[in-house]
Amino acid sequence: MEPLTSMGVMALIGAAATIAGASEDLESDVGSQSNPNSQVQLAPQMMYPHRIYNKAISGEPPSNALMCAIGGTTASVLMSTGASVILALAVGAIVAAAVHGTYSVTGYFGRCASQKRFKQPIYLDIIRSHTPVIMGYAFITTFCILVVSYLMTAVMGHPFSLPLLAFIWGITVGSIGSSTGDVHYGAEREFQNVEFGSGLNAANSGKIVRKAESGIRNGIDNSWFCAKFGGPATGIAFGMVVFLSGWITVVFDPSINESLGWESIIAGVVIVLLLVIWNRKIEVAARGAFGAYKKDEEAEVAA
Repeated sequence: MEPLTSMGVMALIGAAATIAGASEDLESDVGSQSNPNSQVQLAPQMMYPHRIYNKAISGEPPSNALMCAIGGTTASVLMSTGASVILALAVGAIVAAAVHGTYSVTGYFGRCASQKRFKQPIYLDIIRSHTPVIMGYAFITTFCILVVSYLMTAVMGHPFSLPLLAFIWGITVGSIGSSTGDVHYGAEREFQNVEFGSGLNAANSGKIVRKAESGIRNGIDNSWFCAKFGGPATGIAFGMVVFLSGWITVVFDPSINESLGWESIIAGVVIVLLLVIWNRKIEVAARGAFGAYKKDEEAEVAA
């Protein structure tokens, strides 16, 4: 394949991955399926009943891996029967979203029913309003992951099959959603009554903020909040992972020259080091702008 064509395909793959990352994070925010979910689960036990959709089917990585693998398998079966690529990918994403929605409903009922002794109600209107949104985000995530996987197999010549690649990228997007997206959903949204940067004291566990801008907070309120920064940040993170991991092998193609394989490895190491240094500079600038953490202030006073 011509280098310019390969770069164009990689740009399309990166764009699809960016959308997948953003939608995955926002889906987990609507359903509270992420690390801060433990605080939502604990809230009724601390006498804080809530109206947040609390599903937590499993961790985001295995949940998204299952979802994307189902979509990839369905799409592969349809394409083997002669169906068009677009139709196969769309139907695969629809089936995956339906399965994910089913698990979401059963997860919500199970979670809330187990909290009956703590006076946690089951809100049927939350089921009706949130489940379609969750399925919509799941469809977008799965479809974009399937686009990425198809382009890698059919155009870039990747040796892995479409379902296997979808499974791997599903784990990856779920992991990045847990690590990147949760930072901008947990303490900032659920514990707005706690000073920024102070961390979560054990005494505050489960004591989440339940009031939204208008009425009692729910999962869609969380998604609205995270769409400002957490979702886009997750999308950019996943898009960069997918694009840069493929970019180095496109520029330094080992199939052209075996020595380029080592150059691609060196380029990958350099990119990681540059990102680490960049991240450190951003952290230092943020701490300088918003103030030191509590422990740093105490250390300065003691000194």
